Amino acid sequence: MARTEPIKAVRGVRDILPAEMPLWRAAQQGAAEVGRRFGYEEIITPILEHAELIERVGEDTDAVAKELYRFDDRGGRNLALRPEATAGVVRAYFEGGLNQGPQPSRLYLFGPMFRYDRPQKGRYRQFFQFNVEAIGSAAAGLDAEVIELASEWLHQVGLQDLRLELNSIGDGKCRPAYLERLKAYYRPLKSQLHGDCQLRLERNPLRLLDCKVPQCQPFKADAPRITDHLCDECAAHWAVVRRLLEGAGIEYQHNPYLVRGLDYYTRTVFEFYPGGAKGQQDALASGGRYDGLAEAEGWPSTPGVGFAGGLDRVTELMAAKGEEVAISPPADVLVLPDGDLAVEAAEVARICRAVRSTAVDYEPKSLTAKMRSANKLGAKFVVLLTPEDAARRTARLRDMSSGEQTDLAWVELPTRLA
Repeated sequence: MARTEPIKAVRGVRDILPAEMPLWRAAQQGAAEVGRRFGYEEIITPILEHAELIERVGEDTDAVAKELYRFDDRGGRNLALRPEATAGVVRAYFEGGLNQGPQPSRLYLFGPMFRYDRPQKGRYRQFFQFNVEAIGSAAAGLDAEVIELASEWLHQVGLQDLRLELNSIGDGKCRPAYLERLKAYYRPLKSQLHGDCQLRLERNPLRLLDCKVPQCQPFKADAPRITDHLCDECAAHWAVVRRLLEGAGIEYQHNPYLVRGLDYYTRTVFEFYPGGAKGQQDALASGGRYDGLAEAEGWPSTPGVGFAGGLDRVTELMAAKGEEVAISPPADVLVLPDGDLAVEAAEVARICRAVRSTAVDYEPKSLTAKMRSANKLGAKFVVLLTPEDAARRTARLRDMSSGEQTDLAWVELPTRLA
């Protein structure tokens, strides 16, 4: 049956068009450069994982309970599109034998993630992240290192006005007693809480502090703070992280309500926001220490720490701030044949590509019209080719910035274009 409407993109996803690519390239190249400067190596993991991997490490989170894209493949395996990268990187760390090498293993990754979330500005169902993971060490210095790396990346791409929020959520030694205090505080208030928070009260009480629903906000102020109930080891770790950040000149705000509501997260958690931003959806990069993640996946207990930076939000903010990025034309050189000279023009283009990016305007239009197109495309040079020139294997090279024109043999073009 004939369609009456053209097929458009799936709701909640988007195309990244050529005009947007310079900002994306700058954000990714800046991230890779900073990552390498800190001694991190790139890794690529699949976007498909066993659903069980993600369920084990995030069953109580919205990313799994409400937003996970899951399906059974033809072999009956229950798979999922990754909603985040850390679980897969930890799997790859063990499965690829990185745990047998020098520790910690410092890794970074670029790639798409998927969540069935309500589409809105800055939030997409397919979104892109820059992930940094340091696996194999419990040292507080690594917590500060990944925070400093995130800060340097955001500054490098031109985002200077930042707010860093920081907290410690303790560990398996001190957190259980704190959670009992938290539940004791919230139980008399249960009927006044949002429905989701009523369920979280017994199952995952730490998430009560992370709730953004207005009716739950008044109760946070008097809730016990976990940083007042840390064990000696966590308190010492918390002090070292703050001292290292202060030594690096990185300002931060202690946010006692910043949590990661899963048992495998321990100690340091943090988020970077643009200055003045209020909503959680405005976070540019967030992360923390996840010393229990490997064990949750079924691997030996192994500490780790990392963060994820949102490339969609970062590039949108770069564009909003008018960040200047050098934009290159699609091709430095355009070959403009006058008439039926497709074969000859293609040969000239191959010769020019030895030194510069080159394209051919094959359209059946006049040289004047082709020159207008070359101007619009921002070509640095054009090669004008007439039937007479082609017969002699010569062409006219025009420098588009100076207007200077030179008649050259085809074999001379690379030398003049270099």
